[in-house]
Amino acid sequence: MAQFEEQITQSVEKLSESVVSIGNTRVYGTKGLGFAPFESQGTGIIISSRGFIVTNNHVVDNAAKVSVSLKDGRKYEGAVMGSDPATDIALIRVEADNLPVANLGDSSRLKVGQIVLAVGNALALPGAPTVSMGVISALGRPLPGSDFVLEGLIQTDAAINPGNSGGPLANLRGEVIGMNTAMIPYAQGVGFAIPTDTIKQVVEQILENGRVIRPWLGISGVSLNPAIAQRYDLSVDYGVLVFEVVGYSPAHAAGLRPGDVITEIDGHVVREMKDLITVLSKFGVGQKVELTLIRMESRYRTIIKLQEIPSQRVLGKR
Repeated sequence: MAQFEEQITQSVEKLSESVVSIGNTRVYGTKGLGFAPFESQGTGIIISSRGFIVTNNHVVDNAAKVSVSLKDGRKYEGAVMGSDPATDIALIRVEADNLPVANLGDSSRLKVGQIVLAVGNALALPGAPTVSMGVISALGRPLPGSDFVLEGLIQTDAAINPGNSGGPLANLRGEVIGMNTAMIPYAQGVGFAIPTDTIKQVVEQILENGRVIRPWLGISGVSLNPAIAQRYDLSVDYGVLVFEVVGYSPAHAAGLRPGDVITEIDGHVVREMKDLITVLSKFGVGQKVELTLIRMESRYRTIIKLQEIPSQRVLGKR
């Protein structure tokens, strides 16, 4: 037991140096009273000694001013380098060198039941970051209530509270394997974190392009299962059931219709929405892909030319 406790304390000490507190000052207009500032708190993870810090997009969204406070008391003004609302990831930078850097681990090797530590600025309490411990409850979760966003999340029962957003979820070696992003109000021990593999991909695109460029089909759909297939009398019980096709989208141009079931993309089997998103991420904007779909018990193939997802769709506006 003493050895286990020592392992935890060493991991926390190693990790906490690279955890920062992030303040977001937003300015809101009030009728008859002019403008009023509103401040909120979150957490960030230092990923480069040259001042790059990753956090949640919702932590710095619409910020008039971003402040960053380190564990040793240093404070900086941060600049948002880019963000991706679809994955709730943002990259900010401070003018500083030789910062303590977190070790980003490999989230593809995680297992359910693995012990994890959540570190963050919970409830904006003064002093050092708050630490909680739990296990990985599930992998590859979609965030309940989301539509095509926040897929593939790590679910954990480690305590995650407001202010934890943007903080690390780490293994017992002190390696960051996810970034805490959400918890379900009124639920007991149900929190979510973005895998580090997703973080690495998004940060790389922000540094290269200033934004994340992802291909878009222009559909809304649901993962098919035997119960849904039986309800709608479908001839297949896997794939993505299309229930909306956006006008003037690539899917619309290719002739997709509500009720179609997408089962393959360029030879890759699509069993659920997660597969569709994963396969699409392997293609670039402007590329043509072949979709296999089931319509009225018949199999069809069609070619779709992918477009970049419009920003208003990423932001959830319809």
